Amino acid sequence: MQEIKREQYLKELIAARENKLIKVITGIRRSGKSYLLDPIFKNYLVENGVKENHIIKLDLDLIENHKYKDPMELFNYVMGKVKDKNMYYVLLDEIQLVDNFEEVLNSFLKKNNLDVYVTGSNSKFLSSDIITEFRGRSTEIKIYPLSFREFVELKNESADKAWKEYIQYGGLPPVVLQTNDKQKREYLANLFETTYLKDIIERNDIKRKDVLEAIVNILASSIGSLTNPSNIYKTYLSTGDKDISLNTITSYIEYLENAFLIKKVKRYNVKGRKYITTPFKYYFTDLGLRNIKLNFRQQEENHIMENVIYNELLIRGYNVDVGVVEARNKKGRTSYEIDFVCNMASNRYYIQSALNIDEPEKDIQESRPLNSVGDNFKKIIIVKDDINAWHNEDGILIIGIKEFLLNSSILEN
Repeated sequence: MQEIKREQYLKELIAARENKLIKVITGIRRSGKSYLLDPIFKNYLVENGVKENHIIKLDLDLIENHKYKDPMELFNYVMGKVKDKNMYYVLLDEIQLVDNFEEVLNSFLKKNNLDVYVTGSNSKFLSSDIITEFRGRSTEIKIYPLSFREFVELKNESADKAWKEYIQYGGLPPVVLQTNDKQKREYLANLFETTYLKDIIERNDIKRKDVLEAIVNILASSIGSLTNPSNIYKTYLSTGDKDISLNTITSYIEYLENAFLIKKVKRYNVKGRKYITTPFKYYFTDLGLRNIKLNFRQQEENHIMENVIYNELLIRGYNVDVGVVEARNKKGRTSYEIDFVCNMASNRYYIQSALNIDEPEKDIQESRPLNSVGDNFKKIIIVKDDINAWHNEDGILIIGIKEFLLNSSILEN
């Protein structure tokens, strides 16, 4: 078993080093934010000439550091370590636990010899505080569970064997490092209950844990399907519980998003160039967490493939929407769905996910939405089968899921 390197994120930290901004590392709990700071980034600093007494590291979620949740205590602790005018690297884990943390970070920003890196596990503090308070003064580095390529490198096994484990247990590093299926399942179950749900319940003062868990199960059952809070509300009411409101359902879904457990994907009218307000799709940040909530039932590989592709596109830095395109046929106008419309700067890709296109009719079916777009951006169909990449008669690139996941530049080539 090799060490977890997280090279992509280390490169992002190195690129942002001493850029006069707060470096904010965000992501789901147990995705490796702390590990990225220490040992990965800390070792890089030491190997490149930084003295260890010029690296100030504090884990704010440890009981022994409880007093540093007070911003004044934290400020005094850090400044007490600064003994000269040389650069000091301040690594603060779980900054959202600090009361009014904006004050102390603002103060650090004004010190010319402090280079500050913080982690956070809750997007609410990012959107409501960091982005507002530190607009133009922070760099966000988003960290995700292991990509499939990282997973294969870590496990040092064939892509076929790795795929089966990856889509079942996901890519959270502590789960991957468990040695057998029983340990992985127990770890995932315990992690969901005692870390994720507990954190969401305590942070948001949730009174109905049963409702929260029901919503998680509904979303887990419907990855890749169009839905919205109203539909989920109706589904929940069908269980016979009338003592819950649509606003509560909406809020609970937002809490799950804020904890990075799920991601909401909006629909985009490609030709109309505008977003469609509802419904949406939801995907899980980690498939292992999704699967444990369903006790590893509902393993529909087409929806799981979609979830894996979506997460990979985010890891690669794309903005991702579900595409809607209208086209005229013999029956009039028809709306087609494109699984993913991916944008990065001036580049755009249209992607369909399909288990296979081994029949001409299936090729036509999957190609039709892409052919209806009418622009010159690259169009791709990703299939489950291990195949050599090829272009069909419409010029659409057909690639296998593992080749797509293992070759990070395949879309650009």
